[in-house]
Amino acid sequence: MSNKLRPADIAKRLKISTSSLRNYEARGMVPPPKRLSTGYRVYTEEHVAYFECIVAMSPGFGMEITSIVLKSIQLKDLDSALWIINKAQAAIYEDKKTTEKAITMLENMIKEQFRMEKYMTIGSISTKTQIPASTLRYWEKEGLITSIRDKNNNYRLFDRFQMIKILLMKTTKNAVYSQEIMQLKKAMKNLDGGDFNKAKIIVSDIQKQLNKRNQEQLYGLFHFYRLCEMLNLY
Repeated sequence: MSNKLRPADIAKRLKISTSSLRNYEARGMVPPPKRLSTGYRVYTEEHVAYFECIVAMSPGFGMEITSIVLKSIQLKDLDSALWIINKAQAAIYEDKKTTEKAITMLENMIKEQFRMEKYMTIGSISTKTQIPASTLRYWEKEGLITSIRDKNNNYRLFDRFQMIKILLMKTTKNAVYSQEIMQLKKAMKNLDGGDFNKAKIIVSDIQKQLNKRNQEQLYGLFHFYRLCEMLNLY
């Protein structure tokens, strides 16, 4: 391959559109290319490595994180980029732990075969799930979760099944947008209290999505390493 490449050459190689290349450039995710006297962009192998990294990293990390990481790399700030990546990987691990907590609660409820009559306040739920009360109120307004009202003070009260729904919904907060994630969120919204079989299916789908994202991140890191190696940052 020649040292100077046309946008069409790179777009064809990466199976994306030339408009995508221009969009990545406009977002500052790649170094500005030189232009010919005619105004046409001329890309180099370095640009190819950046574009390959974007295509490889964005499915697992999302476009926002990928953008921040590659902007740091352009500044030769590898350490900042690595810590951003580390934080994203820590987040998916926390989602895995949250899913496991939901599974344990679900299994206990199935064994008991009845819904626990003890309810939790929104403050207690917020503390246990690390989700702001404002977010929980918004989710209730959107019909994602439901509560009853305390007869004495009109406070919101949630049962254990709603707690499970909240934990499952939390696992999608860091997820990269996709049709599968949208379908998962829709399934969670339609999950009725006590529908254990449907809840188990949703949990299984969440686990598959987390495993998929974990593998996508590995693939993205492979291309990220190749870019850093080309730039002599590692």
